Amino acid sequence: ISSGAIAAGLAPLGLRRRPRDLAHQQAAAAVGQGLLMQRYSELFRERGVLAGQVLLTVEDVTRQSSYTNALRTLGTMLRMGVLPIINENDTVATHEIHFGDNDRLAALVAQLVRADALLLLSDVDSLFTAHPDEPGSLPISFVPDVESLKVDTRRVGSNIGSGGMTTKLQAAQIATAAGIPVILGRASRVDEILSGEEVGTAFSPIDKRRPRRLLWLAHASTARGALYMDRGAVRAVTQSKASLLAAGITKITGEFVAGDPVDLVTPAGEPVARGLVNFDSDQLPAMLGRRTSELAAELGVQYEREIVHRDSLILLNHTVV
Repeated sequence: ISSGAIAAGLAPLGLRRRPRDLAHQQAAAAVGQGLLMQRYSELFRERGVLAGQVLLTVEDVTRQSSYTNALRTLGTMLRMGVLPIINENDTVATHEIHFGDNDRLAALVAQLVRADALLLLSDVDSLFTAHPDEPGSLPISFVPDVESLKVDTRRVGSNIGSGGMTTKLQAAQIATAAGIPVILGRASRVDEILSGEEVGTAFSPIDKRRPRRLLWLAHASTARGALYMDRGAVRAVTQSKASLLAAGITKITGEFVAGDPVDLVTPAGEPVARGLVNFDSDQLPAMLGRRTSELAAELGVQYEREIVHRDSLILLNHTVV
């Protein structure tokens, strides 16, 4: 996964720093993408490797059909001996450019192809307890559980790149949840990292890989609405791993159809899970707060089922902010 299209286009356009407005960012990306890919092609050609360009946006992996197509395309390229050079399609992306999502995109692709490992390269040696320039900031060499990690990543880095340590930690969350180990380190020390030397920060994967469909749901889907739960339903979903029933829903927002991703939120509106809903949004208002048996008796047996089944939902994590 390569960043750099916008950065590569700055000098030809006479820009000294990354522009803030979307139109100029996209213009820089349009100029820079060709230059970036030309350089990659030259470098890999010298080593006898054929490289191919794949441009994606986060939107390309938020719909399961596109997600499956991306997997098929990457698999075919690899079988044909082509090294995919993947970049976010900054020339057509909208809000994704602002969030520096190449880190998240890298984790999603690693998850997609069931990679052996994910290497995140940065301009710092490792993860630190705070910004490396802050007094008392200490390096972290190993993170056994990224879900419980608490570090200060709020300080912004360079004026050229996007994202920063926050997006790298989010990427580490995605990859380790898929059972993929992650190493974060300085780009100039990549040879040492690949040689297995103890540099950078290693993130341990979870013991058991989650199904690809649930990882897609948690990290690559876009919620089409929200289901507000009462406190009892929140406890049932988050602590007892139960399905969400109509009786535990107090309010809905958004417009969606059966099979769409929706957020399951607390009474205060905090998302705690995401799942695939079994009913259209216009069906649910008449069902809220009612027992399943009551709905089946009044509306028919097709209503005798969960609003979101436990096998089609995944809990969300909010430790990295």
